[in-house]
Amino acid sequence: MSAKSRIRSLFLLPSLLVFLFATHGAVSAPALPPNPVLYLMGTDAFQQGGKTFIKYHYDVFNKDQYPAEMFAAAPNLPPCGANKKSSRTWIDIFDSRGKRLFGFCAITKPADLNQLWFALEDGVVPPSYVYIELNDRQTNTKYKSNLADTSE
Repeated sequence: MSAKSRIRSLFLLPSLLVFLFATHGAVSAPALPPNPVLYLMGTDAFQQGGKTFIKYHYDVFNKDQYPAEMFAAAPNLPPCGANKKSSRTWIDIFDSRGKRLFGFCAITKPADLNQLWFALEDGVVPPSYVYIELNDRQTNTKYKSNLADTSE
């Protein structure tokens, strides 16, 4: 091996080591959960206070990709009204313009993301689309969904 090749190898070795350590750290870092994929499951009518309402039921297609600890009780965080054991992650439903329609602060496991809903009085035209935001209050991270239809 020539002297020139040895010198080149000496310069190449540190670069290779930096690359290996950098990629190792990137590979071992925990992946963030994805944004939720929201879809309409259906609607139904119900009566309350002498009025008829239409309830819009939603599910999160990729709910199994969220860790259970995101929905654990979080008594160390501010309560949700009188609920001092509200979950770490709260879910809000918004119309496509950002107006909040409803929220959930006591979802206890990712599987329960199939129980999201909002209701409007019968005869009120619903927004064309809605989205949700999962607000992980412990990490101060928000996960915003796609726009989902309100019609079947």
